[in-house]
Amino acid sequence: MNETNPLAVVTGASSGIGLELARQFAQHGYDLLITAEDAELAAAAAALDDYGTEVHSVRTDLTTFEGVEELHRNITATGRPVAAVALNAGVGRGGAFLDTDLADEQRIIDLNITSTVHLAKRILPAMVEDGHGRVLMTSSIASTMPGPFQAVYNASKSFVQSFAQALANELKDTGVTVTALMPGPTDTEFFERADMLDTKVGTADKDDPAPVAAQAFDALMAGKTKIVAGSVKTRLHGLANRVLPDGAKAQAHRRMAEPGSSDQ
Repeated sequence: MNETNPLAVVTGASSGIGLELARQFAQHGYDLLITAEDAELAAAAAALDDYGTEVHSVRTDLTTFEGVEELHRNITATGRPVAAVALNAGVGRGGAFLDTDLADEQRIIDLNITSTVHLAKRILPAMVEDGHGRVLMTSSIASTMPGPFQAVYNASKSFVQSFAQALANELKDTGVTVTALMPGPTDTEFFERADMLDTKVGTADKDDPAPVAAQAFDALMAGKTKIVAGSVKTRLHGLANRVLPDGAKAQAHRRMAEPGSSDQ
């Protein structure tokens, strides 16, 4: 890797917001270490090579303890400090809690929560020791509302949101900033993978991941603690969720996420 460039690590970088975040870093002169579990990672790395910075990819499963440790070993092997990290990897699963498989719910917890905490624990000490670094954690506007028919997913994002805000406060005098990214529904593979293509939210218009990532990058570089990123509609939704009661937000979420709601 080019030692004249800062190094950024991006998880969940094979597509969607993660790929666009990696693109933002590359466009701004960062070398990259990107990771995901799927075969699309190779194509993502090839596309990012076009920006002239160095790209190293690590295909690993961050739902496992060993997968996270493998990623950290690869980060350490660069011999370089991590200037920025986007803890973006995440997964969802739609459907009624009583109908979904426990394995699917456990995967959400393992990736969205456990891997985020695990990687933060591995990466943050060196950043703090160096006295500088920027951390982005992909939460969601879903973190602000109960999520009928996405109960575990929304709860996992509420954890990430709280975790990011707590660390931002803990580290405020260290030179390390932590930013929570809160996108709304975005045009990625998320809804297909979550088996939600028969829902209103799955079939509705969604935000473009490129401007979501651009807004997130700007907020990260500015050291903001959080950003609701996306369209004006998404940002207004974020503002409304500050004042609406939980019961109203839960009912609204039900109308958008209930299986079969796309036909209603």
